[in-house]
Amino acid sequence: MKTLLREAGHLVRLATLGALLLILFLLVRRAVVPPSFGKYGHYRAASLEEIAARPASFAGREACEACHDDIATMKREARHARLGCEACHGALAAHAEDPSSNKATKPDTATLCVRCHEADSAKPKWFPQVVSSEHMGDVPCGSCHNPHKPKV
Repeated sequence: MKTLLREAGHLVRLATLGALLLILFLLVRRAVVPPSFGKYGHYRAASLEEIAARPASFAGREACEACHDDIATMKREARHARLGCEACHGALAAHAEDPSSNKATKPDTATLCVRCHEADSAKPKWFPQVVSSEHMGDVPCGSCHNPHKPKV
Protein backbone atom coordinates (compact mmCIF):
# COMPACT_ATOMS: atom_id res chain seq x y z
CA MET A 1 0.00 0.00 0.00
CA LYS A 2 2.90 2.35 0.80
CA THR A 3 4.36 1.87 -2.64
CA LEU A 4 1.01 2.58 -4.22
CA LEU A 5 0.70 5.87 -2.34
CA ARG A 6 4.31 6.75 -3.04
CA GLU A 7 3.81 6.13 -6.74
CA ALA A 8 0.52 8.06 -6.76
CA GLY A 9 2.13 11.15 -5.17
CA HIS A 10 2.06 13.01 -8.48
CA LEU A 11 -1.71 12.41 -8.67
CA VAL A 12 -2.18 13.77 -5.16
CA ARG A 13 -0.19 16.89 -6.07
CA LEU A 14 -2.25 17.31 -9.25
CA ALA A 15 -5.54 16.94 -7.34
CA THR A 16 -4.34 19.44 -4.71
CA LEU A 17 -3.40 21.93 -7.43
CA GLY A 18 -6.81 21.44 -9.08
CA ALA A 19 -8.60 22.01 -5.77
CA LEU A 20 -6.58 25.18 -5.12
CA LEU A 21 -7.36 26.50 -8.61
CA LEU A 22 -11.05 25.77 -8.10
CA ILE A 23 -11.06 27.61 -4.77
CA LEU A 24 -9.21 30.55 -6.36
CA PHE A 25 -11.72 30.62 -9.22
CA LEU A 26 -14.67 30.63 -6.80
CA LEU A 27 -13.13 33.46 -4.74
CA VAL A 28 -12.47 35.59 -7.83
CA ARG A 29 -15.95 34.86 -9.16
CA ARG A 30 -17.51 35.93 -5.87
CA ALA A 31 -15.52 39.19 -5.94
CA VAL A 32 -16.30 39.98 -9.60
CA VAL A 33 -19.88 38.81 -10.19
CA PRO A 34 -22.49 41.19 -8.70
CA PRO A 35 -24.87 39.71 -6.12
CA SER A 36 -27.96 40.48 -8.24
CA PHE A 37 -26.64 38.50 -11.22
CA GLY A 38 -28.94 35.65 -12.18
CA LYS A 39 -31.91 36.73 -10.08
CA TYR A 40 -34.20 37.21 -13.11
CA GLY A 41 -32.21 35.35 -15.74
CA HIS A 42 -28.79 35.70 -17.25
CA TYR A 43 -28.17 39.36 -16.41
CA ARG A 44 -27.86 41.72 -13.43
CA ALA A 45 -31.22 42.45 -11.81
CA ALA A 46 -29.86 45.78 -10.51
CA SER A 47 -29.30 46.94 -14.09
CA LEU A 48 -33.05 47.54 -14.49
CA GLU A 49 -33.01 50.22 -11.77
CA GLU A 50 -29.77 51.71 -13.10
CA ILE A 51 -31.21 52.06 -16.60
CA ALA A 52 -34.49 53.50 -15.28
CA ALA A 53 -32.54 56.13 -13.32
CA ARG A 54 -30.80 57.50 -16.43
CA PRO A 55 -32.20 60.72 -17.88
CA ALA A 56 -34.26 60.36 -21.05
CA SER A 57 -32.27 61.15 -24.16
CA PHE A 58 -35.03 60.71 -26.76
CA ALA A 59 -37.78 63.31 -27.00
CA GLY A 60 -40.31 61.37 -29.06
CA ARG A 61 -42.19 62.23 -32.23
CA GLU A 62 -44.71 64.50 -30.47
CA ALA A 63 -41.96 66.80 -29.17
CA CYS A 64 -40.55 67.20 -32.68
CA GLU A 65 -43.95 67.78 -34.27
CA ALA A 66 -44.81 70.49 -31.73
CA CYS A 67 -42.26 72.84 -33.32
CA HIS A 68 -41.77 71.34 -36.78
CA ASP A 69 -45.37 70.97 -37.95
CA ASP A 70 -44.50 71.74 -41.59
CA ILE A 71 -42.08 68.83 -41.78
CA ALA A 72 -44.45 66.55 -39.84
CA THR A 73 -47.24 67.31 -42.31
CA MET A 74 -44.94 66.55 -45.24
CA LYS A 75 -43.77 63.28 -43.63
CA ARG A 76 -47.32 62.05 -42.93
CA GLU A 77 -47.93 61.77 -46.68
CA ALA A 78 -44.53 60.23 -47.49
CA ARG A 79 -42.88 56.84 -47.41
CA HIS A 80 -40.98 57.77 -44.22
CA ALA A 81 -44.24 58.48 -42.36
CA ARG A 82 -43.72 55.73 -39.78
CA LEU A 83 -40.03 56.54 -39.30
CA GLY A 84 -39.36 58.62 -36.18
CA CYS A 85 -37.37 61.84 -36.41
CA GLU A 86 -34.74 60.57 -33.99
CA ALA A 87 -34.01 57.53 -36.15
CA CYS A 88 -32.09 59.87 -38.46
CA HIS A 89 -31.38 62.95 -36.34
CA GLY A 90 -30.33 61.12 -33.16
CA ALA A 91 -31.55 61.63 -29.60
CA LEU A 92 -33.22 65.05 -29.31
CA ALA A 93 -34.43 65.39 -25.70
CA ALA A 94 -31.85 68.12 -24.98
CA HIS A 95 -32.87 69.95 -28.18
CA ALA A 96 -36.57 69.72 -27.29
CA GLU A 97 -35.89 71.19 -23.84
CA ASP A 98 -33.68 74.06 -25.06
CA PRO A 99 -33.62 74.44 -28.87
CA SER A 100 -31.49 77.60 -28.87
CA SER A 101 -28.45 76.09 -27.15
CA ASN A 102 -28.86 72.46 -28.30
CA LYS A 103 -29.02 72.38 -32.07
CA ALA A 104 -30.30 69.27 -33.81
CA THR A 105 -27.74 67.79 -36.18
CA LYS A 106 -28.45 67.54 -39.86
CA PRO A 107 -27.27 64.05 -40.82
CA ASP A 108 -24.93 63.36 -43.70
CA THR A 109 -27.31 61.82 -46.23
CA ALA A 110 -24.46 60.24 -48.17
CA THR A 111 -23.93 57.80 -45.31
CA LEU A 112 -27.28 57.89 -43.51
CA CYS A 113 -29.59 56.86 -46.34
CA VAL A 114 -27.46 53.91 -47.43
CA ARG A 115 -27.76 52.38 -43.95
CA CYS A 116 -31.28 51.36 -44.92
CA HIS A 117 -31.33 51.60 -48.71
CA GLU A 118 -28.04 49.98 -49.81
CA ALA A 119 -28.88 47.00 -52.02
CA ASP A 120 -28.91 43.74 -50.10
CA SER A 121 -30.39 40.43 -51.21
CA ALA A 122 -31.65 39.82 -47.66
CA LYS A 123 -34.05 42.77 -47.88
CA PRO A 124 -37.53 42.33 -49.33
CA LYS A 125 -37.79 42.97 -53.07
CA TRP A 126 -40.43 45.70 -52.56
CA PHE A 127 -38.09 47.75 -50.32
CA PRO A 128 -36.38 50.62 -52.21
CA GLN A 129 -32.73 49.66 -52.68
CA VAL A 130 -29.83 51.17 -54.59
CA VAL A 131 -26.21 50.37 -55.21
CA SER A 132 -24.96 53.70 -53.89
CA SER A 133 -21.65 53.70 -55.77
CA GLU A 134 -23.50 53.28 -59.09
CA HIS A 135 -26.58 55.37 -58.21
CA MET A 136 -25.01 58.51 -56.82
CA GLY A 137 -21.23 58.23 -56.67
CA ASP A 138 -20.03 60.85 -54.17
CA VAL A 139 -23.17 63.01 -54.37
CA PRO A 140 -25.21 63.08 -51.12
CA CYS A 141 -28.75 61.71 -51.40
CA GLY A 142 -30.18 65.01 -50.13
CA SER A 143 -28.96 66.73 -53.30
CA CYS A 144 -31.67 65.02 -55.36
CA HIS A 145 -34.09 63.56 -52.81
CA ASN A 146 -36.00 65.24 -49.99
CA PRO A 147 -35.44 62.85 -47.06
CA HIS A 148 -38.73 63.88 -45.42
CA LYS A 149 -40.70 63.09 -48.58
CA PRO A 150 -38.59 60.86 -50.83
CA LYS A 151 -39.79 59.76 -54.23
CA VAL A 152 -39.96 56.10 -55.17
